[in-house]
Parts: sequence; structure tokens; C-alpha cells
Amino acid sequence: MHDIRTIRENPAAFDAALARRGLPPMAAEVLAIDEARRLNIQAAETGKAEINRLSRDAGEAKRRGDLDQFKDLSDSVSRRKSLLAASEKLAEEKDQDLRDLLLTVPNTPLDDVPDGPDETANVELRRWGTPRVLDFRPAEHFEIKGIAGGLDFATAAKLSGSRFVVLRGTVARLHRALAQFMLDTHITEHGLAETWTPVLVKPEAMYGTNQLPKFADDSYATTNGWWLIPTSEVTLTNTVAGEILDAAALPIRLTAHTQCFRSEAGSAGKDTAGMLRQHQFEKVEMVTICTPEQGRAEHERMTACAEAILQKLGLPYRVIVLCTGDMGFGAQKTHDLEVWLPGQNTYREISSVSVCGQFQARRMNARFRAPGAKPDFVCTLNGSGLAVGRTLIAVVENGQQADGSVALPGVLAPYLGGAARITPDGALA
Repeated sequence: MHDIRTIRENPAAFDAALARRGLPPMAAEVLAIDEARRLNIQAAETGKAEINRLSRDAGEAKRRGDLDQFKDLSDSVSRRKSLLAASEKLAEEKDQDLRDLLLTVPNTPLDDVPDGPDETANVELRRWGTPRVLDFRPAEHFEIKGIAGGLDFATAAKLSGSRFVVLRGTVARLHRALAQFMLDTHITEHGLAETWTPVLVKPEAMYGTNQLPKFADDSYATTNGWWLIPTSEVTLTNTVAGEILDAAALPIRLTAHTQCFRSEAGSAGKDTAGMLRQHQFEKVEMVTICTPEQGRAEHERMTACAEAILQKLGLPYRVIVLCTGDMGFGAQKTHDLEVWLPGQNTYREISSVSVCGQFQARRMNARFRAPGAKPDFVCTLNGSGLAVGRTLIAVVENGQQADGSVALPGVLAPYLGGAARITPDGALA
């Protein structure tokens, strides 16, 4: 959420930042509500002071025995209390109006984020690895002979409908191995603290990480008021909600492996084949809580952590910085990692790493205190490290062989009983 004081001080800069996202100016509307809120707060404060004065005068009149003046003053106090209640109610209403409006306004991009209307204006930063040149037609993951038997979409559709999958046998084991490998790498090599969190959260947690109100249609709500998390960004980030942290304890770097749930309301007709886009999936998430000054360096660090997973798996990828028109609602700057998928003959997103500045912290009231300083809002970052299902797709498509077998990355051997490949009939070997 935005700092109203910053908007008051420089409304033109606020509107200019929104314009970079392709949005109309909003400063005038925001400030009009803020002015009405402040006027009613001032009226309430003035009313309280006047009530206190009149009450003192009434008390003195009663002590003097001046009952007529006592009655007049008491009547004035009663009238003032009615006016005070009205001012306080209006102030509360305007405060809620201001909050409701600001909750719908996206974060402002950093100066070095490229401008542009959509993904066509994203800028490639670097590439790693060279895609294999195959002497046969590359198959998509669900077409690979050794893999297809472990992807049961028919049973999943019977159980749950479209955009679900049942993993069986070797494919299920490979999926589990990938998640474990990611966690172990982040914990032992990258210094992230493993965390296990619920997948059901209160609405305020979803508001805190800006899933609500903007993306309610892309999320699942339960009948008793809980929400299913779209990623453990929600739970990991909200662990510091309402807290005042010691600056010396920052940065806090966390990771978690969880089920994730997305209704994908805005993706109708996209990626309907295979398991690239699912309503239920698994992800190893990374979250950092730090000071605003640490934010940019932590963004680069988190991006490198995600890249390290892909490099260890030997998967070609590229890193792009998203333009203002393609960047997520809560982000100041985002790096997307796109992995090469031979079956689609293109790069596809496998990780998104974003720095959010103090945007989420204001929504959560998450602060830190440096020695001798007033509390200030923390900076939050989140990123995939990685999406497990998409990593499985990348591993099997890049490792596919002409006979339908799959060569597996060597780093997974300890998690697969030493296996180096999946045979055409779906067995580990």
C-alpha cells in the first residue's frame, strides 16, 4: 500500500508512476478523500476539546449553585457529543474509503524498470546454457514415452475436473526428488531457513501480500472464511505481520515447500494440455524480509539462488526484467527466469523474483527499528525457487531421448536411488 504522506508531498510523482503502468492519474481522488478524512478528524478533536471545556465549566457552575448555567452548559455538552459522534463516524468512513482505494492501486516501479505496455517490452538480461540440438522431433512432456504413463489426467478429471493431474510411480518420485533437491540446496548452500506453513489463511494474510482484493477471482475461498494460498509467499511474508523487528536480525531469508492453489480465472484457453498450468501445484518459495536499503542487493541474491537450481540441473534458461506493463501488482521490479522447453521450442517462465519495497509491509504493518531510530516499514521480496511441476517438465523435455527414455540430471541421483535415467517403459535405471 502507498504512503499517503508521500502522495500529499508529491502528487505529480505519484500520477507519473501510475502512468508508467498505463493507469490514469489518481492523486486528486486520493487527496480529496484524505482531505475530507483529515477535516473530520480535526473537527472531532476540536469537539472533544470543547466538550472537555464545557464539562469543566458545568462542574464549576454546579459547585457555585448556579443551576441555570449548569443546565445550559450540560445541554451544550449533549449537543456537542452528538456532533462529535457524527464527525468521528465520518472520519472512520473516510479512513476506510481511503484504505479501500489505496488497496486497489499497484506498487510504483523502480526507476530502472523498462517502460512498456506488455510482455513485448520485457528486456532480456542474460542467458545460461545452450539448448540441445535434437536429431528427432522434440516431444512435450506428456508425449514422452517413459513419462506419459505417470501422468494420469483422466483420473484427475474424474476426481477434480480439468487442470489437475495424478502423478504415478516414477514421475511422482521424480517430482518429490526435485522438491527435496531444491529445499536442500536453498538450506545448505543459500542460507535460507526452512519453514513449514499452513495452506489455509485468514483474509487479512491475503490482503497483506496483495492477493486481495485485486485477485480474489484467481484464488479459492473456503466456506468458513479461510483462503487457500496461491503460493507460500502469503504465509512466509505474513510471519512478520504486526511485528517490530530488530534491525540487527535482518535480513530474514526463508524457504518453504507447499501445495499452491490458483483458480487461473484469467487464463481461460491457455496451456490446456499437460501439466504446465494447474489449479493445484507445488512450489518451493523464497521470501526475504530486510531493510529498504538491502532490497536491491537481496533481489539480485534471490535471483542468483533460483538460477543456481537451474544450473545444477543443467537446464538452459534466460533472465528477463519485466517492463512496467507486465509487472505484478505488488512488485517494484521483477526478474523472470524462463527455462527452455524443447517440446514447445521456446522459453517458458519457471520463476518470478520480485522486490516489493515497503508496499506489502504497510498493508501488514510489519516494521523494524534501528538503534536510536523510529520504527520503519520493512522491505519484502519473494520468488520461486522453483515451481516443482514446471521444473519436472523442463527436466524430462530437456533430457528426452529418441527412444522415449529420459536422461536425468546427476544432482538428482542421490534422491532417486542412484538412477541416471528413466527407461521407455517408465522405470528408473
